[in-house]
Amino acid sequence: MNRVAHRGFTLIELMMVLAVVAILAMIAMPNLQDRMVRDQIVEAVKLADVAKEPIAFAWKLTRSLPADNTAAGLPAPDRVVSNLVSAVTVENGAIHLTFGNRASVALRGKILSFRPAVIDDAQVVPVAWVCASASAPPPMTIHGSNRTDVPARYLPLNCRASP
Repeated sequence: MNRVAHRGFTLIELMMVLAVVAILAMIAMPNLQDRMVRDQIVEAVKLADVAKEPIAFAWKLTRSLPADNTAAGLPAPDRVVSNLVSAVTVENGAIHLTFGNRASVALRGKILSFRPAVIDDAQVVPVAWVCASASAPPPMTIHGSNRTDVPARYLPLNCRASP
């Protein structure tokens, strides 16, 4: 009697392994997509630096905040762009980034705001920038409106409201 030993996996074993891998992939996929969106936000935020310096300079010199892009010495909002941002708008000292161009579908058309926080009677204190609905450090006062409509789950931790 010749017994041949078969080595390998049965079809049922292979199907079970594939099912487990598919379940793990379905669990991981949303986390990867959220991370990609958060990474795009972090990358896009760098463009706000273009407007932060002239706004802070205006505060230091005149103790007032620029009303719009022209007052801040910047081009029109749709002229300050990047791969992920379609406009940078200055409004009463606040900076509003509008996502567009190559940004994720989850971000396209959404706005992220940065508002200046200052000590009203101390111009020498540097402007602190408050992202979205975060709070200002005491005793600073936040100026400008928060027009952020990016879902909170995508926002970096420093842009979320304090509990």
